Amino acid sequence: QTTIGPWIDNGFYYDFYFPETTDEETGEVVPSRKLSDQDLKKVKKAMDKIISKNYPITREEVSREEAKRRIEEIGEPFKLEILDSIKTEPITIYGIGEEWWDLCAGPHVESTGQLPKKAIALQSVAGAYWRGDEKREMLQRIYATAWKDPKQLKAYKKRMEEAKKRDHRVLGKKLDLFSIQEDAGGGLVFWHPKGSTVRRKIEDFWKEEHIEKGYDIVYTPHIANLDLWKTSGHFDFYAEGMFDQMDVENEVYQIKPMNCPFHCLMYKDSIRSYRDLPFRWGELGTVYRYERSGTLHGLMRVRGFTQDDAHIFCLPEQLQSEIVDVLELTKTILTRFGFNKYELMVSTRPEKSVGSDQIWDDATAALVGALDELGWEYGTDEGGGAFYGPKIDLKIKDAIGRTWQCSTVQCDFNLPERFDLEYVSAEGTKERPIMVHRAIFGSLERFFGILIENCAGELPFWLTPTQMKLLPVTDSVQDYCKEVAAKANKMGLRVEVDRGNERLAKQIRNAEQGRIPVMAVVGVKEMEQGTLAVRSRKEGDLGSFDVDDLLAELKRCDDVAEEMTKMGEVPKKEEEEN
Repeated sequence: QTTIGPWIDNGFYYDFYFPETTDEETGEVVPSRKLSDQDLKKVKKAMDKIISKNYPITREEVSREEAKRRIEEIGEPFKLEILDSIKTEPITIYGIGEEWWDLCAGPHVESTGQLPKKAIALQSVAGAYWRGDEKREMLQRIYATAWKDPKQLKAYKKRMEEAKKRDHRVLGKKLDLFSIQEDAGGGLVFWHPKGSTVRRKIEDFWKEEHIEKGYDIVYTPHIANLDLWKTSGHFDFYAEGMFDQMDVENEVYQIKPMNCPFHCLMYKDSIRSYRDLPFRWGELGTVYRYERSGTLHGLMRVRGFTQDDAHIFCLPEQLQSEIVDVLELTKTILTRFGFNKYELMVSTRPEKSVGSDQIWDDATAALVGALDELGWEYGTDEGGGAFYGPKIDLKIKDAIGRTWQCSTVQCDFNLPERFDLEYVSAEGTKERPIMVHRAIFGSLERFFGILIENCAGELPFWLTPTQMKLLPVTDSVQDYCKEVAAKANKMGLRVEVDRGNERLAKQIRNAEQGRIPVMAVVGVKEMEQGTLAVRSRKEGDLGSFDVDDLLAELKRCDDVAEEMTKMGEVPKKEEEEN
């Protein structure tokens, strides 16, 4: 049975249902069929034949009743559910000659012969629940991609090969950064010591930048009484994304899926004056959301994650300048991690929304005004805003051209109303503040995954778990190495000493495989002279350095987020050869 086949980024998929059957002779139950890569070859061959026959592709408008009659006639129950979900009329049906037809909004090419055979590829088979509901039927999904010409398909395949090499799940295991322990449950991240070091550096940088820009860092609980989530509206509108509640002394508590209601309670804790505003409260708050097991994917889709959340409570006339500050802070932080290409979209008022026309117009004008003030290019998604306010979404572009949704700035007219948030105006009246939700990374877990894939595991010097590894040539220099490492670590650098059990060539190879950016070979000569023979993973041999000079240069690189490229003293023999 056929189900649904929408387009997606870089291609499309189609889901098929193969029910269990009963053998007429033996009465035995025959399990549902599982598609294989061999089946994909057969399907592609059939597709090529259809293209060669150049069938006309026709469009037909029918009534809902007629569409239902036709679907029932061919026995496609999933199509009936799709028909029920279509709210507009008339119903459009597209046909391929007299061979096949399907519900579709279109448009399409005029005939199958216009499709380029060699620019279409079937990629893989996967399982998927109907409508994403694990209580429903398990379907067989065929993923495919289609391009204008074979050249584009070839370029796409090359990008996919590169993306496979950069898979954060593979690199995370290889570099011992994190794991998902299925014994503890899917979608829950375990940060290993090396990954935790990187995360700590990310968090520390995030906090320092926010404090410098006038934010206060706050902390809130992980659970709260269910009444809070009813007040915020999350229980009514977001219940399917929340874990089940727990009973605590005859009261019902909910593990938090969001941080914003907590910040609203903090705001409401005191009487606020217009002179107090704006408040800028940032929190690295861990939240928990129910994601179906079939949707979980490494660090990109998890059940427990830490949002780099912040909320701004401001006066209407402060909104544009606050948005400008948020966007500039976003640029500062993302640039530090090597992301400097963005796509921005302003999403405006949807059909169903809360708040007056005036407040929507003013807030949208503030978002647009902030982008114009900075001279940033952006697109407009008419009607794409949240029901509670307009927003700016920012996508970052990675090293192989993929875009990732990370940062968002959203105005909110809903929560201030629900929590009855107020400030006393200059005239002595009580007014509602404007609330702004904003995140730069989105979540630390997802951003970490994007970062790992962007740099293919080659983390920048300031972020890498081990910045330099000392490679002792002989056991007699181990104590010297440990003294150097202790001195470096005291300066805030991350330096380790190899155990020295392997030959030097193997030590160097192990350090390079561990993506360690700087290595220092240490022999008796270096110990006696108080020096280190330095090698860069990217630049090769850098020469000999006095220990203090090297550590000072490494500290500078760490502070300003630069790579170590400075040359030390090159031995005379090498100078003569050069």
